[in-house]
Amino acid sequence: MQTKNNSFQILTWLLMAAGCCLVLWWLKAVLMPFILATVVAYLLLPSVLYLSGVKALSNGKKLKVPRLLAAVLIEILFFLLIAALFLLIGPALVKEWPTLREQLPDLVQQLGQFLTPYLKQLGMPAQFDREALDSFLKQNFEFSGGSNFSSVLSSVKLGGSIALTVVGNAVLIPVVLFYLLLEGEVFYENCMSWMPKPLRPSVESFMQESDLMLGQYLRGQITVMLTLAVYYASALSLFGFGLALPIGIFTGLVIFIPYLGFGIGVLLALLACILQFGFAQALFVVGVVYGCGQILEGFVLTPKLVGERIGLHPLGLIFALLAFGQLLGFVGVLIALPVSTVTLVALKRIKAKYLTSGVYTG
Repeated sequence: MQTKNNSFQILTWLLMAAGCCLVLWWLKAVLMPFILATVVAYLLLPSVLYLSGVKALSNGKKLKVPRLLAAVLIEILFFLLIAALFLLIGPALVKEWPTLREQLPDLVQQLGQFLTPYLKQLGMPAQFDREALDSFLKQNFEFSGGSNFSSVLSSVKLGGSIALTVVGNAVLIPVVLFYLLLEGEVFYENCMSWMPKPLRPSVESFMQESDLMLGQYLRGQITVMLTLAVYYASALSLFGFGLALPIGIFTGLVIFIPYLGFGIGVLLALLACILQFGFAQALFVVGVVYGCGQILEGFVLTPKLVGERIGLHPLGLIFALLAFGQLLGFVGVLIALPVSTVTLVALKRIKAKYLTSGVYTG
């Protein structure tokens, strides 16, 4: 009788989990601001807890800032940082875009002339059409203030619901984030109160282990990102690169996406360096700066600051980002890392029980 009850409970939990997954998939667009705010709150909540005195500092002292004020201050600092990054990177890219637009056909032509002999040897004849490329760039990548403003206005008129969604999210995310920073522990306790009492200790232990693993990984990864942002910006500045600050900071911040983030940073730096220095010097500058950056990251920063905190191989992380992104869009990208961490902790526990079970030992 007890076995039947246990089987019924397990089946019930599985059905509930499947139902939650279906609801998440159906409401992925609606849930996006809530999930984004939850991810940001997870990163910022420790700062609020230390500032408000809920947690003690490393020296044992406790600050006594009111919780409401602590939540407001941390949230304001976070959005000021985001705004500063946009103001730093955005204008620089907009300023350089017309130059890139004008010189891109010449760069492509030089590249085509360089590759043509090798392609012919491989039996792949190639021909560069300068007029076709110019026409394509004018139709798709022309940048001017008036035309750009007109296109924005027309898109707002045609896609009013999209514009309303963007504005709504811009208002909703800070509000949700504020309440999560103010009452994060209360929400967690309310969720845990639904757990059956016999399962609660195991679930709390599981959540604490997942939180510890994910927290250590994120803190280490953020330190690596900030360190690399300072390095790339400084190293590119030493070579007299005009866009050293925005591209260096951008490269450091997108490094959390294994391989892909680094590749995007290299491509942006290479294009901008070619416009400023020429092809040969650009290859030298980017090769030296980004080659040394990879050595610094791979052999010094990541092993010391991140290590195997999460236990997920970089290829596994890329797969998780792509898989969840395909299933849930931007929401999936946001939850890929937390869900992967929880899954890894669950698999480790299942493996530990399996290795000590009679099924494995015979």
